[in-house]
Amino acid sequence: MKLAMLGLGKMGGNMTRRLLKGGIEVVGYDRSENTVNQLAIENGMIPAKSVEDAIGKLSGQKIVWLMLPSGDPTEEQIKALIPLLNKGDIIIDGGNSNYKHSQRRGVWLAEHGIGFMDCGTSGGIWGLENGYCLMVGATQEVASVIIPILKVLAPAEDRGWAHVGPVGSGHFTKMIHNGIEYGMMQAFAEGLDLLKGKEDFHLDLAQITELWRHSSVVRSWLLDLTAEALKHDQELKDVAPYVADSGEGRWTVVEAVEQGVAAPVLTVALQMRFASQDDDGYSYKLLSMMRNAFGGHTVKTK
Repeated sequence: MKLAMLGLGKMGGNMTRRLLKGGIEVVGYDRSENTVNQLAIENGMIPAKSVEDAIGKLSGQKIVWLMLPSGDPTEEQIKALIPLLNKGDIIIDGGNSNYKHSQRRGVWLAEHGIGFMDCGTSGGIWGLENGYCLMVGATQEVASVIIPILKVLAPAEDRGWAHVGPVGSGHFTKMIHNGIEYGMMQAFAEGLDLLKGKEDFHLDLAQITELWRHSSVVRSWLLDLTAEALKHDQELKDVAPYVADSGEGRWTVVEAVEQGVAAPVLTVALQMRFASQDDDGYSYKLLSMMRNAFGGHTVKTK
């Protein structure tokens, strides 16, 4: 199979590498010429000088995967792609778009005869090695075409990916996933802050988090990453207690309000990220460190 990947940043670049390793041809374009050239030379990606050039290097049923920032960048790129594609071609949005936008885009593209898939993508900077968790929304017709690609990106052919429902459902599922992630991170950060605060016990947080990794109820990949980071630095003196939010946590809380569903943990976790801009707490440093560990997100330093 062959597809075009537009956006070769941390996620798009590593997804391209995994696809190429799995035997799928990728035509890649990014605004950074150096990034394009590096992937072409080191990994065998077919380089493109522009979006038009990338589409021109596809034949037959064209598949275009977008890994762009949500909002206007994705919206404008989809608009620009329409005149370049034919009926039956497929656009995949693998970024963190709002599911309502994905629903609208699916209807819009269908009017042009173009298929659409919204793909919630989790795995962060570790996806290249471990595979990505892929939550996709699409018609069955579109999904059947893309499944071989999903199997390469996922941890294994039979797990780590799922066609969860119609257009919009992939990004909706990823949105809720990220809301839960906020709550889990907040719980770890607060608990470890309490352990650190019991100064008369002189607790070793690296030892305790490593201990919890084995057969405890709270063991998880997030705990694995936290334990590894604390082995090297428990004080986090160079990490500013500032925690950004990607937007999906906000959308999750809004969804809870719209559905009238109580979601106090997810809501408070989001609010604590807002509060981190004005507080000098250890728990915020831990949250920032965790985001960097799984997603490569920038850590604000002092």
